[in-house]
Amino acid sequence: MLSSFLLRASRSPRVRDAMVGFPVTRRVVDRFVAGESIESAIRAVRALRADGLHATLDHLGEDTRDAAQAAAIRDAYIELLTVLHRNALADAVEVSVKLSALGQALPDAGEKLALEHARAICEAASAAGTTVTLDMEDHTTVESTLHIVRELRQDFPWVGAVMQSMLLRTPQDCRDLAYPGSRVRLVKGAYAEPPEVAHPRKADVDAAFGECAAILMSGGGYPMIASHDPRMIATGKRAARDAGRQPGEYEFQMLYGIRTDLQRQLAHKGERVRVYVPFGTDWYAYFMRRLAERPANVAFFLRALLGR
Repeated sequence: MLSSFLLRASRSPRVRDAMVGFPVTRRVVDRFVAGESIESAIRAVRALRADGLHATLDHLGEDTRDAAQAAAIRDAYIELLTVLHRNALADAVEVSVKLSALGQALPDAGEKLALEHARAICEAASAAGTTVTLDMEDHTTVESTLHIVRELRQDFPWVGAVMQSMLLRTPQDCRDLAYPGSRVRLVKGAYAEPPEVAHPRKADVDAAFGECAAILMSGGGYPMIASHDPRMIATGKRAARDAGRQPGEYEFQMLYGIRTDLQRQLAHKGERVRVYVPFGTDWYAYFMRRLAERPANVAFFLRALLGR
């Protein structure tokens, strides 16, 4: 119930204004968001690299309803990729992009606009020597996002897709995407979805995660297992072992500021670990979803509010 409330609040302008204006919120956000500027993101990446970790950078923003703002986010990603190349970080850092930030939801030509902007970002990534993963958002965007993935992969076969195990359709989508060269990030999902399209019980989401991990590991693509849950990580390792994969033929992914001990532990054991590093000023929706995902995050926030 708490998670559902927080997910609804993530799309509420009134709650957003209250949260953003609350002084202590910024201190808590700093745990999950690597600052507001490209420079702060680069500092976070360098610290991760010192611990043997890879990174994917997300310039925060979503649900863009203005074409000019969508173009500005495109330009911000292009600048980011230029900076990564200039700092010789592109071999260990890619970028993650939300298509809603690029105008996907704009009326009439939103999908076409998002595709054009995503293509420009992919061109910049190719020039920098790195890759792009397109984040998956709520279930209403899945068909559009997969269409854009297919279009971009004609010229950039390394474009990553994201599958959410909470959605009923995901095992079949994973089968469709488990082909050679296909990069797929598997997550549980962090959106409030209706029961007609998603598993309502956590146990069923976890079971679907295991099923999808096995599909991806036994296929010809490059699986990216994204979870902080030790049980799901063990499931991913088991699926890799059963498929005859070695470390480096897949990777684990986790969020910036969450289970940093586990991130380092896996990396030190020889696993490839990539940390999802968000940055920017538009942090509210991302932050609320992180609170919704784990009770420990809510407890952390409440302790900060109480000054402990």
